[in-house]
Amino acid sequence: MEESDSEKTMEKENVGPRMDPPLGEPEGSLGWVLPNTAMKKKVLLMGKSGSGKTSMRSIIFANYIARDTRRLGATILDRIHSLQINSSLSTYSLVDSVGNTKTFDVEHSHVRFLGNLVLNLWDCGGQDTFMENYFTSQRDNIFRNVEVLIYVFDVESRELEKDMHYYQSCLEAILQNSPDAKIFCLVHKMDLVQEDQRDLIFKEREEDLRRLSRPLECSCFRTSIWDETLYKAWSSIVYQLIPNVQQLEMNLRNFAEIIEADEVLLFERATFLVISHYQCKEQRDAHRFEKISNIIKQFKLSCSKLAASFQSMEVRNSNFAAFIDIFTSNTYVMVVMSDPSIPSAATLINIRNARKHFEKLERVDGPKQCLLMR
Repeated sequence: MEESDSEKTMEKENVGPRMDPPLGEPEGSLGWVLPNTAMKKKVLLMGKSGSGKTSMRSIIFANYIARDTRRLGATILDRIHSLQINSSLSTYSLVDSVGNTKTFDVEHSHVRFLGNLVLNLWDCGGQDTFMENYFTSQRDNIFRNVEVLIYVFDVESRELEKDMHYYQSCLEAILQNSPDAKIFCLVHKMDLVQEDQRDLIFKEREEDLRRLSRPLECSCFRTSIWDETLYKAWSSIVYQLIPNVQQLEMNLRNFAEIIEADEVLLFERATFLVISHYQCKEQRDAHRFEKISNIIKQFKLSCSKLAASFQSMEVRNSNFAAFIDIFTSNTYVMVVMSDPSIPSAATLINIRNARKHFEKLERVDGPKQCLLMR
């Protein structure tokens, strides 16, 4: 299916951080201007060099798939003479002798998310020299007005004591400059740990991090770029930043009850992170949201490589029917139905009729309305 002009426009508005695209992918643009009504949220992405920050960011926000992150190094080496400068602070990436991509200083990216919400993402390089500067000469600039701190730990790091020291220094700066910030710790590269040891190792790290974080509270996630855990963590993080999420959930519940759905999920359009859901029936797979995000986003990227756009999908068997469709200009919706007496056409009409209402809810300053039962 060929892309329409409106489809291209909406995809362009949902661009991610500026970085080289995967091979064979068209290069995105950050050439749009933030509207005056934009609600900007400052997000710090920190962790030691080589912990995997840039790779996970490229998967979530810049339309890479996991295997493409291996090409980041080669791509950067090929363009080593044309380093990118993204802000007033010098920012560039190089590759070390073992192929790790290293981010230097701070890379600023404005990521448009759900219309008026803009994530002001600061990807902070993890070299020792830069880490020390963050806590001294750049302390106020880095840690002031922070909404979320995401600290990434390499689970196989051989300098765990130094990692914890830097993390505690971050917390001290956050406590001084942004005491209301939410803290998330990602124990990353869990795929490198033997499967039968993962639960034990993560539990030990989580206990240590919670203890070190006091009096602040932190939420911990195990992550890997090779499975759905990355989407679970980032969905939870972004969920904390959505300003009207409770109202959104209430209306999603009403919508699900009106159309007699088993479950309704709302995905952010560009990242395919789950931002809200409602279920009327218990489901067996507790990780289904992240798995669906991962599968559909990879399928969506495969479509784009063929100069086509993913718009909708219906999956049906003897037990259920699942509909995935464009919902608003910034979201997709997934509706799961198990009642065989409800025809597909009726569900698709209900999705179409609800779009206008949910478009209003996405506006931060929009009217406080509710989808009423009839």
